[in-house]
Amino acid sequence: MSHPIIHWRIGGAQGSGIDKAAQLFARACVHSGLAVLGQREYHSNIAGRHSYFDIALGVEPPTSVAEYPQLLVAMDGESLFRHLPMMRSGTTVIANRASLGLTLEKLPYLDAPLREKLRHDYGNELSVQKMIDSATGRGVTCLSVDIEGEQARIAEQLERPSKEVKRALNTLMVALGGALLGLGERALQTAMTKLFPRPEHRQLNAATISHAYRLAEAQNWPCGELAAPARAPARLLLDATQSVALGKLAAGLGLQSYYPISPATEESSFLERYPSVASREGEPFHPRIIQVEDEIAALSVAAGAALTGVRAATATSGPGLSLMAEGLGWAGMNELPLVITLYQRGGPSTGMPTRTEQGDLLFAIHAGHGEFPRLVMASASTEEAFYDAMEAFNYAERFDLPVIHLLDKMLTTSLASVLPFDSQRVPIERGRIASPAAGEARARPFQFTSDGLSPRLPLGQPGSAHWRTGVEHGESGLVTENPQIRERMMEKRAARLAMILDELPEEAMLRHYGEADAPLLLISWGSNLGAIQDAIARLEKGGHRARAVQIRILWPFPSTAVEKALAGAQSTVVVEANHSAQLASLLQSQTGHHPDHLVVKYSGRPICGDALAEALELIANGNGEARMVLKNPYE
Repeated sequence: MSHPIIHWRIGGAQGSGIDKAAQLFARACVHSGLAVLGQREYHSNIAGRHSYFDIALGVEPPTSVAEYPQLLVAMDGESLFRHLPMMRSGTTVIANRASLGLTLEKLPYLDAPLREKLRHDYGNELSVQKMIDSATGRGVTCLSVDIEGEQARIAEQLERPSKEVKRALNTLMVALGGALLGLGERALQTAMTKLFPRPEHRQLNAATISHAYRLAEAQNWPCGELAAPARAPARLLLDATQSVALGKLAAGLGLQSYYPISPATEESSFLERYPSVASREGEPFHPRIIQVEDEIAALSVAAGAALTGVRAATATSGPGLSLMAEGLGWAGMNELPLVITLYQRGGPSTGMPTRTEQGDLLFAIHAGHGEFPRLVMASASTEEAFYDAMEAFNYAERFDLPVIHLLDKMLTTSLASVLPFDSQRVPIERGRIASPAAGEARARPFQFTSDGLSPRLPLGQPGSAHWRTGVEHGESGLVTENPQIRERMMEKRAARLAMILDELPEEAMLRHYGEADAPLLLISWGSNLGAIQDAIARLEKGGHRARAVQIRILWPFPSTAVEKALAGAQSTVVVEANHSAQLASLLQSQTGHHPDHLVVKYSGRPICGDALAEALELIANGNGEARMVLKNPYE
């Protein structure tokens, strides 16, 4: 039996506790046995600008948040101006009564294009009340609450200053939303005690939650009742930076270097938070986490650690990888097993630090001058990121090359409930490690072998000397410009690309979703998968059959497996969160296949399943354009 997914959104000014409120709601849902997926959208300033958090919840794990929420909890007037136009018939809004008299001119942070759009749609004399009247006319239920009055009653009850009680506005609004949906008060109270460790904060928030539930009951709100399973599996609630960090620990990370940069910093900060963790054997350990002066140093420190034989990594974003490009080439020349976790964000240059994008695919494949092999892989979900982080080290050491693990900002701020990870699913593979040959004064780290893989010789072993440079070399690492050795070394390194495609199973390179004979084929990579799965389910309800291929290893490109997947498709659509459709370019250059349609989004906001389904329905009905851009002026 299929259970419905509920889409909830809370919006307000940055710095007003939106993130904490959403975490409270998500934790309460998980305590109730529900699965959740959340997505945070925020500006790159400290406070004041608009922020909102979407959460999808259900008995079955949601795969995508929605562009058009079913319940909007508006903490301020700007949330109503921005999100009310997206509310559709049958949805509900909870608003602060004090916001109803606000006019467009009283909201300084609204962007000029949005102002013009609102004036065009609603007229020049625009107020929140006028927008609510319009929403009510199209079937939206609008519930307004005298927030200030209710907070005064809580302050009187607790005998605490009203200023102090006002700080719990986010808790009050979340509790009102929880009561309306039918989320049990006990679940919210349990989540609150874990989120607020200080007793005085607990007392205030506990009283606020109870007051909200009594208020909803007294006002006879049409409260629902969330259907939670009688027995629900235990779930973790975390984002992709945390799951990647845990995956690296499970894989035996020895050192991680980093320079702070959004949105990658959270991963290293998470690793720094815990001074000791248990290894697979139960022994306490902790890798070295080193914050350095810039990204050039971050790559260099990680490369140096990899030379000693430890599992080494660095985490960065697009601007950071730009600075790492020369060091990446050095790692390629020295055949170093090095992991670079690349969290993509809006570019170019500083771009949009807190917004998502998939604009670094071709850069990751080609970064660094000259030619050298690297493996580029991409995760599609918070859960997948854990296991991929483990596999990244295996690939690096199995094939002696740098591995670039692609994620994006959307995953770093996606709060997902996942089943506990099983690190035993990914066995540790260290590749070929050798000791210096007896009596050999100079090590041969680049020894020619039949398959091109040299046994790895870590630095520091007694009885041998190492020579490592960034220039072409012979077997021992000594500099050479001999044309025959150059040719052999280039061929030796390049052979790994074919080796990867020959040795890795197809499931590691790409995965299939949907019915194998469905005529509409969607091709994508990374975090778009969740929206695609959601869209396929929505299309099916409308009588259209679609399937998807998620390419997990982008380089070397799995051409044979992709060509096999293309067979039988009547129409192909590439879905990407970038402007130029980089995967489509890669697909055409590596297979000769030109997709029938491109569906792209590059506003800095993630692709959502409901909006994607609308575009795909046009394609399925024969009305889709060759290039379709997903746009929403109210985001």
